[in-house]
Amino acid sequence: MKVLLIKDVKNLGKAGEIKEVKDGYGRNFLIAKGFAKLATPDVIAAFKKEQEEKAKKEAKELEEIKKLKEKIESLTLTIRHKAGANGSLFGAITNKEVAEALKKENIEIDKKHIDIHPPIKQTGDFEIDIKLGHGIHAKLNLIVEAI
Repeated sequence: MKVLLIKDVKNLGKAGEIKEVKDGYGRNFLIAKGFAKLATPDVIAAFKKEQEEKAKKEAKELEEIKKLKEKIESLTLTIRHKAGANGSLFGAITNKEVAEALKKENIEIDKKHIDIHPPIKQTGDFEIDIKLGHGIHAKLNLIVEAI
């Protein structure tokens, strides 16, 4: 029996591969558990079409992420924060503050994707790493001023 693997199966193959397996293993385990489908021409064509659509969607997402990266890297963000006489801040700049400042610039970034390391506790210029997805990171220039 020929089956089209939908998910990776240990000791058999990766998703998208067509494998020859014994009838009982294919019917009772692979197909029943949702790891594979019977490899008919219709199923194979539908799987290929689905993979092409997924690739197009991913390419479109990558293009949008690259545009967002350029927009973020060309931006210099200023945050005003309470500070003492020597320039040290009362508290630290949080990723939530940065996310809200970006929102004012019409850039929606989840605060979980903003990495401030080490914590910003002084006034000055800083570079912050922002994870955009698909392994792409943007560097945001941040200026912290005292109120």
